[in-house]
Amino acid sequence: MADNRLLTEIEHKHVRVNTDYGAEFGDGMMCVLAIPSEFRDLVADYPIFLHKDAATGRFMPMAMFGLDQHENLFLDGDLWQADYVPLMMQRGPFLIGFQDGKPGISSERKPVVVIDMDNPRVIKGESQQDKADKGELLFNPTGGNTDYTEKVIDILHRIDAGHKAIEEFSFAMTKHELIEPFTLNIRLNNGKQHPVTGFHTICEKNFAELKPNVLKDFSRSGMLHAAYMILASMSNIPKLIRLKNQRAGLQS
Repeated sequence: MADNRLLTEIEHKHVRVNTDYGAEFGDGMMCVLAIPSEFRDLVADYPIFLHKDAATGRFMPMAMFGLDQHENLFLDGDLWQADYVPLMMQRGPFLIGFQDGKPGISSERKPVVVIDMDNPRVIKGESQQDKADKGELLFNPTGGNTDYTEKVIDILHRIDAGHKAIEEFSFAMTKHELIEPFTLNIRLNNGKQHPVTGFHTICEKNFAELKPNVLKDFSRSGMLHAAYMILASMSNIPKLIRLKNQRAGLQS
């Protein structure tokens, strides 16, 4: 169970975060939420599929790492074998929380940084010297955030903004019937069939028939770019199949 705490300099002055990659840190996963602002970076390496959230009915873009549950074909020991690592993986043990405003001063809830102290990346040092050769320190010895913490804050802001963009994208794509189920029927080099189901993608036929005024709105909002990036990312499917064959020792 997560032990989420508000990040403060007083409580977490000596805490460090291991930024290595590895299955022991929870990186062995099939897919992760993709943020629209990073689609341009993701499309160089990963297929982006859409997955329907059962609770909300919203279609969530997912960067695909593997073809089976708990399979990350880009992870080789502690190495991530791609030029770009998705924001949801870069964020480490951090997430955004919201804190109520002070009574009589402000009723607006403000975003705050939260750290999961039970996350395996967290190194709980008793002093600044403990395990000083491992992990990233969160606060400078003289006070204030380290560059690493500032980077994390920027990542969290992008993720938070991304949730709104995803909601708007899902609504627009659904409204105009631009999403269709997608089944990936893979044949590995050993002849074994390997179907991947439960995902969706952009319906190219319906997309091509959109009216000019809708396309204009999509272009202005950035949704046109996002849809094209999802379609373009499909060219990375052969890369996943190749990595799957390599991992299984099934070289062609």
